Amino acid sequence: MDVAIREDRILPTEMLERFAQRAAVYDRENRFFTEDFEELRKSGYLTVNVPRELGGGGLNLPETCRQQRRLAWYAPATALGVNMHVYWIGVAADLWRAGDKSLEWMLREAIAGEVFAAGHSERGNDLPVLLSTTKAEKVSGGFRFTGHKMFGSLMPVWTRYGLHATWEDAEGGPKIVHAFMPREAKGYRIVETWDTLGMRATRSDDVALEGAFVPDKYIGRMLPPGGADTYVVAMFAWALLGFANIYYAMAQHACDLAFPAVRKKTSLAVSRSMACHPEVQHAVAQMMLTLDPVGPHLEQVAQDWSNGVDHGATWPAKIVSAKHHAVEACWKIVDLAMEISGGAGMFRGTELERLFRDARCGRFHPANSALVHEIVAKTALGIDLGEQPRWG
Repeated sequence: MDVAIREDRILPTEMLERFAQRAAVYDRENRFFTEDFEELRKSGYLTVNVPRELGGGGLNLPETCRQQRRLAWYAPATALGVNMHVYWIGVAADLWRAGDKSLEWMLREAIAGEVFAAGHSERGNDLPVLLSTTKAEKVSGGFRFTGHKMFGSLMPVWTRYGLHATWEDAEGGPKIVHAFMPREAKGYRIVETWDTLGMRATRSDDVALEGAFVPDKYIGRMLPPGGADTYVVAMFAWALLGFANIYYAMAQHACDLAFPAVRKKTSLAVSRSMACHPEVQHAVAQMMLTLDPVGPHLEQVAQDWSNGVDHGATWPAKIVSAKHHAVEACWKIVDLAMEISGGAGMFRGTELERLFRDARCGRFHPANSALVHEIVAKTALGIDLGEQPRWG
């Protein structure tokens, strides 16, 4: 009961019901979730995981994931968009709690109202964050960045754009520079490309970096290509477990829509409702057998992360595995929900039809299936993830 009260305090049901009512409109009009975002901002949700000592809500990773799951049940695209800001703040908060105050400025800026977004996706790069096709050039007082970023959620509202790029001529060899570009920076363009199958309200447009200048104070890390310190692993933990919980919530919602509907569904050839049809029951059993293991898996990995469990070099595999299982479960469950719903589910404007399209997007978030299998297999076989050549 205490947990339920707290959840309702952080994300009031009345507010979430408004989000649910607007979700179809955002999807149909392919526009950003402006009204949802403003309500979340005013409610304090954008600082829910800033440490309490700095004025925030103090939620850790598993607590934040539960809130994201709750939000996603009502408005998946809103939850996905907000996850980009929430995960950056979570990374900074975890480092701060561990004694690394290098990103404390992010936490203080979040309290002041700044909004953080992510610019890591690039064409021709299947190892986002670890490698980059974008170029960084050291200049007086900072860096200039040149390249093209994709899938930049929160495009209408971000004020700090988290990106990474390759500094080829760094002393001692190439470095990956992690930076946060202020919106007022010069030398970049937002390219409106976002007209997609699903998650349309995220407005994840492209950013063309054309010598964009970022001052030294907004440089978060510099690491060797392929290098992963606590900052990078924390980024994967917060981002991917956030993604995972969003798709888990969508799978739950698909069940919540499909099961009552099938109990009411009739056929001339069946004396009772279609819920009594053996193949429908078989599909429902498959849905539940697929769904039930996901929540405990996500909870355990998130708890282990926040409790500082030492999984050593297996952490990346554990994180991507959790995300992969949640996304694949969502895909399968929503497919089966569509199947047992019959023809009604295919009509535009129905909630299940929108969930069906949104569920397709999970496989595109890092790590994709190919990278997941590479990370998990190499970890199990004792092959260093940075070992070259990569294959063969």
